[in-house]
Amino acid sequence: MTTDYIRVEHVTKRFGSFRAVDDADFGIRQGEFFSLLGPSGCGKTTLLRMIAGFEFPTEGEIYIDGQPVTGVPANKRPTNMVFQSYAIFPHLNVYDNIAYGLRKQRLPKAELDKRVQDALAMIKLSGFEDRKSDQMSGGQRQRIALARALVNRPKVLLLDEPLGALDKKLREQMQFELRQLQKTVGITFIFVTHDQEEALSLSDRIAVMQKGQVLQIASPRELYESPNCREVADFIGTMNFLKGLVKAIDGKTAVVDVEGLGLVNAPLPEDYSFAPVGAEVLVGARPEKLDVVRGAPHPGEKGVKGDIGACAYLGDRNHYQVTIEGLGHQLMVATEQGDRSTLASFSPGEQVTVSWGDNSLVLLPKT
Repeated sequence: MTTDYIRVEHVTKRFGSFRAVDDADFGIRQGEFFSLLGPSGCGKTTLLRMIAGFEFPTEGEIYIDGQPVTGVPANKRPTNMVFQSYAIFPHLNVYDNIAYGLRKQRLPKAELDKRVQDALAMIKLSGFEDRKSDQMSGGQRQRIALARALVNRPKVLLLDEPLGALDKKLREQMQFELRQLQKTVGITFIFVTHDQEEALSLSDRIAVMQKGQVLQIASPRELYESPNCREVADFIGTMNFLKGLVKAIDGKTAVVDVEGLGLVNAPLPEDYSFAPVGAEVLVGARPEKLDVVRGAPHPGEKGVKGDIGACAYLGDRNHYQVTIEGLGHQLMVATEQGDRSTLASFSPGEQVTVSWGDNSLVLLPKT
């Protein structure tokens, strides 16, 4: 049994009549890289600020390492926070920026210097001690902000969209470095982002939030492959949604009559109480779980005929919009270059077959 290192226990935060966070209740494990993911205004930053001590819950309790911290101010908590803006002091050099918090602790000079030098080595900036912050790149300034937070040896590091100001290529590089850094120091990271790919690539587990509520907490793979509702499926990646009616339950499979597709088999989720025989449901299909072919579907798969509506070449993959008779909208299909299809010859207006296997589909509640 895993013990929660951080416990958010039925926490609600109101601003007047508005519920920014609505009854959040979950735990975070020691040494975990845990992300709060959701669109702007979903409550993720407010929740992070309550863990940090910059905001206090209207209801509920927060525990860190078994101790209640709800009424404890930020500077008394075993946490440190890294902001999107870095908050680097422009008048100080790299060494003094990192040493700032340590000097407040009045550490002996030898210990202070050792900890700063260790931090510089950790972020691969040894030799840059005398550089001014305005002489450093965006990625280097972000590493300085991380080192300044970690040099104080917090139990928990809180990161509020710290990579949001970086360009795409640098952001992807910093994602890799941040994950490696977290594994090196071994402390708990709580990371706020609205970027799905960023959360998927960095996290051990992710909490998806919407309108102040935590909708699902799971590993990146589980969130992507087995979302528990339409909102999570729609926010994590791209999903085709189709209306269906459950016709039968056969072991661990639901037989569903789906608009435009006919009878299909969909694996039952762990909790399928929403899908008794006769229930209206949604069937989700990721674009990359479908394929477009000429003629019959792939062996062992089912298929339906349609017409190519639009094609988009995206380098490593192709996107196709396929019009299916009896379906009120187009299916999106994504195929990798060199995949099973003969990609180059598909063109708008061509009749094709959309092919899928039983494990390509996800059963979801209607609402």
